[in-house]
Amino acid sequence: MENLKERLLGILQEARPDIDFEKETALVSGKVLDSIDIVGLIGAIDDEFDIRIKPNFLKPQYFDSVDAMVGLLEKLDEE
Repeated sequence: MENLKERLLGILQEARPDIDFEKETALVSGKVLDSIDIVGLIGAIDDEFDIRIKPNFLKPQYFDSVDAMVGLLEKLDEE
């Protein structure tokens, strides 16, 4: 999981170096990331991890923190 988290953090920090993703736990609900950020993030995640995030997973709870996103990636990997 650590490698997964490190890769995800790399994507996030490249997209928004102004945010401390390791500490932030309300990325979507706290409006730290906007819809444009999320669309770009989903595209980068799809490319990096060779997955497709289905519409039913496009919910704030899956993108509010790095740990939530790691959980989502693990869940998608199991499918």
